[in-house]
Amino acid sequence: MSENKIIFVDDEEHIRIANQQTLELAGFQVQTFSRAEKALPLLTKEWPGVAVCDIRLPGIDGLSLLTRVREVDPDLPVILITGHGDIAMAVGAMRDGAYDFIEKPFAAERLVDTVRRAIEKRTLTLENRRLRTELMDQSAPGPRIIGRAAAMVDLRATIAQLADTGADVLVHGETGTGKELVARALHEQSSRRGRNFVAVNCGAVPEGIFESELFGHEAGAFTGAKGKRIGKFEHADGGTLFLDEIESAPLSAQVRLLRVLQDRTVERLGSNKVVALDLRVVAATKIDLRKAVDAGSFRADLYYRLNVLTLEIPPLRSRREDIPLLFQHFLLLAGSRYGREVPVPGPKQMHALFAHDWPGNVRELRNAAERYVLLGGERAFDINQLLTRETEVSPPTLPNQVDCFEKSLIEQALAANEGSIKETMAALGIPRKTLYDKMQKYGLDKKHFKVG
Repeated sequence: MSENKIIFVDDEEHIRIANQQTLELAGFQVQTFSRAEKALPLLTKEWPGVAVCDIRLPGIDGLSLLTRVREVDPDLPVILITGHGDIAMAVGAMRDGAYDFIEKPFAAERLVDTVRRAIEKRTLTLENRRLRTELMDQSAPGPRIIGRAAAMVDLRATIAQLADTGADVLVHGETGTGKELVARALHEQSSRRGRNFVAVNCGAVPEGIFESELFGHEAGAFTGAKGKRIGKFEHADGGTLFLDEIESAPLSAQVRLLRVLQDRTVERLGSNKVVALDLRVVAATKIDLRKAVDAGSFRADLYYRLNVLTLEIPPLRSRREDIPLLFQHFLLLAGSRYGREVPVPGPKQMHALFAHDWPGNVRELRNAAERYVLLGGERAFDINQLLTRETEVSPPTLPNQVDCFEKSLIEQALAANEGSIKETMAALGIPRKTLYDKMQKYGLDKKHFKVG
């Protein structure tokens, strides 16, 4: 679907011809009409452009056209052309939702500037809607693992394939990439979804109570054990136990962890009774466990028991094409949480988001989205306030930024045109061979963008 489309309505032929030439020289695609009745059928909710209309017309006038367009899509920009006597009327129309008005006689630069701003607004609006639709499409079943990058498409497919097997899984990814989200997706897409999902951060449990916390204890098992406690393993019986930061588990407890994983039984501290378990264990780590084994901080037998099925979550910097979709998702969540209107990020904001290296990954992006909503968008503050500076990261090179931006534009065009090569070529203004070469360069496949 090509953008930069303009519908120009005026009953005077010389005005239509002159302004069509002006707008086409500025790079817009223009259709002119002498009557608003003929233009209305084109002004749909999906129209990728704006309407420019004289106020005084025979039949349906400019104000009536505005009213009808707003009934179809209140976000479709309508620019009104006014004579001197129509100024008060045009100001009233602005209050009723007109994008802007231009008083006759007007300079060509005034028309082009107003239309260009309106087109930018329309493009952002349609992209915002497309992202919302895509978010809805990716929301079920289970927790949302969002992204159209090839690695994320493969990750979702693998989760769906493994979810109902009951096999234990090791999830590897940097801090903030969403390891618990993957574990919850495995749980929610399995037949265990009706039972408990129990999450334990091994790094947050003090070593002195680690075994009691996981395996439980009987009254009197140790000083201070006044009553029986059911451990996390038993609590997760029938469901899923998520062991985050498994590398932080004390060496003394790793032997018992291995036994539970192998035998699917547990003995509470201070008890000789063996309790049978039916559960799936998903462990997660942010480090290379093989190196931890070599360093002596992690048991080799436990590593090999865990390392049967491993899911890798890529860092955000290696899938920058997913940043707009994720940022939009977090903006909507933040707007709902704080009861704020969600500001639409502009080109300056998106460029800054693409350029940042995101050492905190998706978690850092979510924090940036919340700050964006709370501070009121681009007009309230400098874009650099969005980004955390807790970690010094070398800025990406110019070629990397250009490649990332180019890949994102191609992906957006493919998504908007549902994988149609012909329409994507037209939208981007490039030859077929160039498009195919760039799709091959970035590993893009048109079938991933087809609907249905």
